[in-house]
This record gives sequence, structure tokens and C-alpha cells, in this order.
Amino acid sequence: MKRSILALASGAFILGAAEFVMMGILPQTATAMHVSIPAAGHYISAYAIGVCVGTLILVFGRKVPPKHLIILFMAIALVGNTLSAVSFCSPMLLVARFISGLPHGAFFGTATLIAKTLADKGKEAQSVSMMVMGQTVANMLGVPAGTLLAEAMSWRLAFAILAAWALMTIVVVILWVPSIDPIKDAGIKGQFRFLTHPGPWLILLAVFFGNSGIFCWWSYVSPWLQKTGGWSATMVPILMVLAGLGMVVGGIVGGRLTDLWKAGATAALSHGIALCGLLLVFLLPGNHATTALLTFIIGFALFFNSSPQQLLMVQTGEGGGELIAGAAVQIAFNFGNAIGSIVGGAALTATAMNYHFTGIAGAPISLLAVILLVLYTRRYEARA
Repeated sequence: MKRSILALASGAFILGAAEFVMMGILPQTATAMHVSIPAAGHYISAYAIGVCVGTLILVFGRKVPPKHLIILFMAIALVGNTLSAVSFCSPMLLVARFISGLPHGAFFGTATLIAKTLADKGKEAQSVSMMVMGQTVANMLGVPAGTLLAEAMSWRLAFAILAAWALMTIVVVILWVPSIDPIKDAGIKGQFRFLTHPGPWLILLAVFFGNSGIFCWWSYVSPWLQKTGGWSATMVPILMVLAGLGMVVGGIVGGRLTDLWKAGATAALSHGIALCGLLLVFLLPGNHATTALLTFIIGFALFFNSSPQQLLMVQTGEGGGELIAGAAVQIAFNFGNAIGSIVGGAALTATAMNYHFTGIAGAPISLLAVILLVLYTRRYEARA
């Protein structure tokens, strides 16, 4: 089981790094593609839109064994990151980022099902959190490494390495991940039956609003650290490690707390922490200490809610909709990323690039996530 989770975590690492590395290399990419920083934020949005569209793979691949789906997703990641590495103009990079995002949501929906199936009873959330840890380690190590490569050599090298990593992951998935039966075939319509209930919508809307709020700030974290915190460009990779450490710790704590407490309440707590962090981004004048601390705290909150939300949705989809439900979390997550990036960019444009306003733009949106999850836990978990 441990080797299987490690193989899945390797896939999560690729997708996490491909998604988040753009935040660390945004200035270099904008310069190379001859676009502004807010316009370069569209590379983040293109990936997120790919995540949403890619879920269609699960609709038509519901009869395919989960292991084979994971291999397919890694093959698409290989193609997308290769194209990103060789992009010579902004439209090409937008298309490459879109392709890179296609397997993301479908992968996490499928990998969550496998991790849950292989887990010991009562430790399902911890198993899922170990799989998701690949994504958080990507933020702790992969994103800073990509940022360093962009500073020292070329931002293209980061995507080339991810393409090679995807190829390696295909091999370890073939060797280590056991074959489990496909989910119950409920038909195309039956896969979406869980969405006829209000509970899943409360979760998905909370994921969407929570991530929209955080990504108003996170999409522009690299220039924020430099302009507001006074950090040099060479220190940004180290601060990305700090953010990634927060994500790793948040993911572990979130998984353990979910198994001990209530998943919805754990997620609500996470979004509450993010809300406080965003308010402080706006209120504090900004220096080395405060910006470093906020980078850790908001990173912690971003993945604190990962395993509880992922597990909640897979449970709501039982009976044929597990994969779609698990993927729906990532759709909401990345749709929120796309909107957050756009809202944050608009706030910067409207305030003459005042990076404090990315926090106040995101705070009220994150508050909506807290309210939705409090409603969910009071209605559905209070009786449990």
C-alpha cells in the first residue's frame, strides 16, 4: 500500500508543481512572452480551465480500471509540460497550460478513490492526505526549485523536468499501483445523481469561494513578497519553500483532524484561518517578518482543507459517481484559482499595483466559504 500511495503522490507532485510553479516564475514568463504581470496571470487561468474541461475524461472513461486512468493522465501531463517548455509565444503557452491542466481534476478524483480503497478502516482521510502530500511537497520543493531555475537558467527548464518526471511516474504506477475494479457503472446520468442533493453543492461552492479568495493573493505572491515585503528576487525561492512547508503541515494536520473530528468542520476552520491571513495581508504595512509569516499561514490553510473536502465529495458520490465527485473538488478548486487570479489582477490594475489590495479583494470571498461549510456541518454533521 505504501508504494502504491507513493506512486500516486508522485503524480500529485507533477500536477501540483505544474499548477503552482507559474506563481514563482510569473515575472520571468511575462518578460519572455512580452506581456504584463496581470496578463501573465492568464497562464494560471488557462491551467485551471483545463482542469474543468478534463473531467469529461471520467464521464467517458467510467468503465476503465482506475490504474489505467492514472497512466493516461500522466501521459497527458507529459505532453502538456513538454509543450510549455518549448512555447515560443503567449498563445502557444496558453494552449500548453490548458493541456497541462486537463488531467488534474480527473487524476485527483481517481487517486482519491484508490487511496481510500487501499486504506485501513478509520484511516481513509490520512491515506488521502498522504496522496495529496505529493502536491504539497511540490509546493515546498518543486515550486522553489522551478523559481531558482528561472532565476539562474531558464523558466523553460522547470517544465522540461516535469515532463521527464511524468514519464518516470508512468513507470512506477505500472509497477506499484494494484489493479482495482472500476466503479459501479451507473451510466452517464447516474454519475451525476449526487448533484441532485444540496450537500455536495455547499461543499463545492465553499471550495470555489475559498480558493478564489486565496488566489487573489497567491497568484501574485512572488511580486507581493518583493514589493510589499522588501525581499530580493533571489530570496523568493526560499520563501516558496516556507509556503510549501505550511502546505505540507496543513495537509497532514487536516488529514488527522478529519479522521478524529468532522470533515466539514475541519474545512470550515481551514477557510477561517485563510480569511484571517488575507485580512492581515491588507492591514499590515509589510516587512520581512510579517510577509514570511503570512506566507506560511495562508499556505497552511490552503491545504488544511484538501483531504476533508476530497473525502467528503467521494463519499457523497458513492454508487457510481465517486470519480466525478472527487474530480469536482478539483474543478471547483481550479475554477476558484482562475477567478481569484482575475479578481486579484483587477485589484492590482485598479490600485496602481498596490499588492495590499489582493488581500482585501480575497477576504470577503473566503468568508463565503466559511459560511457555506458552517451551514453544511450544522445540517449534515451535527446529527452524525
